[in-house]
Amino acid sequence: MSEICSRCGLPKDLCACETIAKGEQEIKVSLVSRKFGKLTTIIEGIKEKEVNIKEVTKKLKSKFACGGTVKHYVIELQGDHKSKVKEELIRLGFAPETIKVS
Repeated sequence: MSEICSRCGLPKDLCACETIAKGEQEIKVSLVSRKFGKLTTIIEGIKEKEVNIKEVTKKLKSKFACGGTVKHYVIELQGDHKSKVKEELIRLGFAPETIKVS
């Protein structure tokens, strides 16, 4: 017997909680200059309790072939990926109108 989702009560294979949560996020993408002039792309606003932020980070790092981490619910990617992140987040299921690139 399959596991039951604690939020919606449906079996895990039918659960749509994460898909619904992806449409409700308010995501902000920005670029920060770090020590020695290194650029870092910052992605804020993804709620870890609703979306698996580590899995999103893993997919973004793989897509952009860069290093990165999650610190305090903020994704940090090494390099300037600001122009490409929105397209990739949309492909991962996030709503386009909730992603702000500054």
